[in-house]
Amino acid sequence: MIFNRLLIAEEVNKDPELRKRLEWYFLVLEKKVPSKINIAIRIPVAERLEELSYEELWKLHEEKSKEFKELREEVLDKKFLEKEVQERSYLDLKIEIVKRIIKSCILCERKCRIDREKEIGFCRVDKIRVSEYFLHYGEELPLIPSGTIFFTGCNFKCVYCQNWSISQYPENGEEVNYIDLANMQERLYRLGAKNINWVGGEPIPNLLEILKSMKEVAKRNINIPQLWNSNMYLTEESMKILLDVIDIWLPDFKYGNNQCALKYSLVPNYFEIITRNLLMLKGESVIIRHLVLPGHVECCSKRVLEWIAKNLPEVVVNIMDQYHPDYLVLSTDKYLEIRRRVSEREMLEVYRYADSLGLYWKEISLY
Repeated sequence: MIFNRLLIAEEVNKDPELRKRLEWYFLVLEKKVPSKINIAIRIPVAERLEELSYEELWKLHEEKSKEFKELREEVLDKKFLEKEVQERSYLDLKIEIVKRIIKSCILCERKCRIDREKEIGFCRVDKIRVSEYFLHYGEELPLIPSGTIFFTGCNFKCVYCQNWSISQYPENGEEVNYIDLANMQERLYRLGAKNINWVGGEPIPNLLEILKSMKEVAKRNINIPQLWNSNMYLTEESMKILLDVIDIWLPDFKYGNNQCALKYSLVPNYFEIITRNLLMLKGESVIIRHLVLPGHVECCSKRVLEWIAKNLPEVVVNIMDQYHPDYLVLSTDKYLEIRRRVSEREMLEVYRYADSLGLYWKEISLY
């Protein structure tokens, strides 16, 4: 099975249209350009960051982001970097900002505004814990084998969660620090991973240690695409931090309206927040995942696909049929309407609708 998927992936990855849509990812993957963290660590920061106010840090971040974009264009033109790794860099600036953020946490749109070093927020993440890390062959074809690092804890409460034992129980993992995460990345890289896949649960509560590990990996001169596999319920601040370090995005787009999101994931203002964040990914390498739910073709699947076709037609879409009843859907009678698999008729309807919208999905979704 694994060997067959690798052979199929090899063929699919030759598709010019796929390569165009995931251009930056393939350039990094094929070692034609450095990953974003290897660019960011070469942008010097002269200021003593600990002496700057929060507002001053963001002003400096805006300036350095412009430098990053210029250097990235230079890399695309020359295919190499002339600058040396900096002792204090754009990565350090991002790390310092996130240190300030978690003192009154607004990493996700829950905006608990608690001191994460002293209190536990909605995600219930106190320590950084990893459930497991491994080469994943079940991800989308361009990504396999994916160097997956599974964090525990999540800012969603999906009633059908298939990873509920780690997403809803953050203590079910091994406590790690940024050096451990860097070592995991290096090991996965040496084993042949095509990317480092940050996932959970949800990775955003662990952003500080992730960034610190990225700096360590860049110092080790490891060039591998960084992948953000997320529910995308992030604040604009978190998005700005991530944009110049993530090489390929794997966002979920679960619901086509706020009512379903609130009922099944306990998430307010879902549609506005997710679409805002997805629009920030214009020009990036993006594979949007949409999990089709039983009985939600009209209210969710079609609305999600319509929005993508109108606003981000250049992305790759994975229409997923993997839903099965799990967790609270099985243990309570509150969600009987989704206590079944998605029917073949429903999937065919969604597939045909995606075709009618001109979306690029078949090469990713049908394997």
